[in-house]
Amino acid sequence: MEIENIYEIYQAHPCVTTDSRNCPKGSIFFALKGASFNGNEFAAKSIEMGCAYAFVDEPQYADGKHIFFVENCLATLQQLARYHREKLGVRIVGITGTNGKTTTKELVSSVLQKKFKTLYTQGNLNNHIGVPLTLLRLTKEHEMAVVEMGANHPGEIKTLVEIVRPDFGLITNVGKAHLEGFGSFEGVVRTKGELYDFLRSNGGTAFINYDNEHLRGIANGLPLVKYGRSETYDSFAQLVESDPFLSISWKGNRIDSHLIGAYNFENMLAAITVGSYFGVAEADIEDALKEYVPQNNRSQLKETAHNKLIVDAYNANPTSMSASLSNFFQMKCERKVLILGDMKELGTESRSEHQRIADMLQGQNVQAYLLGPCFMETSTSYPKFESTEAFSAWLKSNAIEGATVLIKGSNSMKLTTLVDLL
Repeated sequence: MEIENIYEIYQAHPCVTTDSRNCPKGSIFFALKGASFNGNEFAAKSIEMGCAYAFVDEPQYADGKHIFFVENCLATLQQLARYHREKLGVRIVGITGTNGKTTTKELVSSVLQKKFKTLYTQGNLNNHIGVPLTLLRLTKEHEMAVVEMGANHPGEIKTLVEIVRPDFGLITNVGKAHLEGFGSFEGVVRTKGELYDFLRSNGGTAFINYDNEHLRGIANGLPLVKYGRSETYDSFAQLVESDPFLSISWKGNRIDSHLIGAYNFENMLAAITVGSYFGVAEADIEDALKEYVPQNNRSQLKETAHNKLIVDAYNANPTSMSASLSNFFQMKCERKVLILGDMKELGTESRSEHQRIADMLQGQNVQAYLLGPCFMETSTSYPKFESTEAFSAWLKSNAIEGATVLIKGSNSMKLTTLVDLL
């Protein structure tokens, strides 16, 4: 089936789903495959649930009326998204990076929405499935889009930018994450740099943190909009404080945010830079940054009956962990407690990177508890627990009270289950 014919169907039914449990009336179902499921088996059910049409890539499931056969459902979904993006021609800002890309996407979108009808990635739907689903939410009403792109192996950003075809790009930073997939820090840099490669080949423009030497090193030949701490850049600001909430000074005005951590300074400045470039009024930029409240356990402050919790348990890698710890050490609190969970997907670097984090704790005025098999292997005097469940059991008879508690670790460690115990 030709993409033009599929696009005609999509134009009549501009709602796409890949989940047979979520089939809005009149939508289109794409039968994707995973490690433990085959979407083809649910195509007929999707029609029963309300979908107008379904696409499958195993011919025995097609009926030629409402269920059509294509060679590869995922590739067709991606091709349809790119075709739709090109038809509409909306200006798109593509965002990637090791840390901060979701927060930056949220901040940039908040700022742009002050002036433009803006579509942006929901949650962290930033992979080979989430990105095309995001693009297929574009309508003629949208004036701009902000699309987040994630990667855990080489070549993944190259694949995504060919679908998104961004006019502008922003790499938040490059750091040590997913080393198991990338092989090395250099592999991370090369993969994130695939966004710059696309912009360079297609006349795009990059918003760049020019204080970051790794980003400067791969930005040759690109039109750049620079931001950072130098007054020579297109946008610059100063960090005022981060204890716990981040405040910055921009153009002589203080902006108090709901963000925790000095490491969010660059993310706020990125949003300022993008907004300024597209002519968003200064007062609107300030309001957008002041109004934004982080969600999904990304540096969220939660006050319980017993403690103040900084919950940063959505993701963790050596770079983000180090930044969180450095910020926490500088905070002025009477009693500080750290609950750190394993950092995943570090491959052969796992042992040394977990030991480095454990070493950072030495000499600091904190109580610390280290959770998970990787931290169990570290040499440290701090208490270690095999799992979050084991620590939970201990915590029930060893209450922590009157403390500021930083909870940081990979999402798979399920550290958020500790909140109700603190």
